[in-house]
Amino acid sequence: MQNSERLKGVDVFVAVAQSGSFVRAAGRLNLTGSAVGKAIARLEARLGTRLFERTTRRLCLTDAGTRFLDACTRVLGELEEAELALHAEGALIAGRLRIDLPATYGRVMVLPVLAAFLQRYPRIKPVVSFTDRYVDVIGEGIDVTVRIGSPEAWSPLLGHRFVGQDQKVFCAAPGYLEAHGVPASLEDLDRHAAIMYGKADGTVSAWLLRHGSALVERRGADERIVAGDAEAQAGLVLAGLGVAQMSTWLVGRQLRDGSLVQILPRHATAGLPIHVVWPKAKEDVPRVRELVETLCTALEWDSLNAGWNAPPLSRGTGEIDA
Repeated sequence: MQNSERLKGVDVFVAVAQSGSFVRAAGRLNLTGSAVGKAIARLEARLGTRLFERTTRRLCLTDAGTRFLDACTRVLGELEEAELALHAEGALIAGRLRIDLPATYGRVMVLPVLAAFLQRYPRIKPVVSFTDRYVDVIGEGIDVTVRIGSPEAWSPLLGHRFVGQDQKVFCAAPGYLEAHGVPASLEDLDRHAAIMYGKADGTVSAWLLRHGSALVERRGADERIVAGDAEAQAGLVLAGLGVAQMSTWLVGRQLRDGSLVQILPRHATAGLPIHVVWPKAKEDVPRVRELVETLCTALEWDSLNAGWNAPPLSRGTGEIDA
């Protein structure tokens, strides 16, 4: 018998036993007297025993009915306590949360997770900032942050959990490659228009390259365009203005639908590690703990589906290696 079948008619039985009348139980449950009588008959048939002794003047429990009522009352009481406990826990997840996210990754990957979290806990009042600079989690009063890249050593005051590592791939629009040719080597790539990422301090991020199993090295490129926003950088590549090295979490969809093409896949390389970070002093605060668990679970799952830690795209799915 399915567990759900065992619950059928239990609430009707308890109502009848407690009220001592089919009619009063029907009024309490907003049912007809006939519906109550049929529910009890089905329950007795399923249990194979009579639960009530019926006379024209009174209704009373049998010995089996008394034992069954005790069991039902205990189980329903435990269910009610569990429900109240969950409501109480949900009520505790409330209040102000200061959240800081990387600008582009935060908008693309974290914000949808955060929106669902806030719908689940409407009593939370978030203050969300988006920045790519280093943030002093303790000094700035941040409750939870997501960071791309990590210090050489984490502060003992911070809790942190690794959730993934993106992959950096070179890509361009098909129209650009038709007009300018497909680079067959890194030397060829140096002759193409480079769309680079510009940092807030005015410097330009270098390309990260991998040679077989050798260590990752940094390599500069002559930039045609410098964009201070990764989404803008991706938009310029999509417009056919040049070649860029992009994170797979940002351009994975375009690589799959063919609006961008991966080039020189043997030079794809792991990007920076991504962590969820929080002050250890706040990790037992329910709203902080719940958001940390939610982000870690969601972003770890996305790391498997957005291309992090994955090998280069297979041939025929947006990849050219001349």
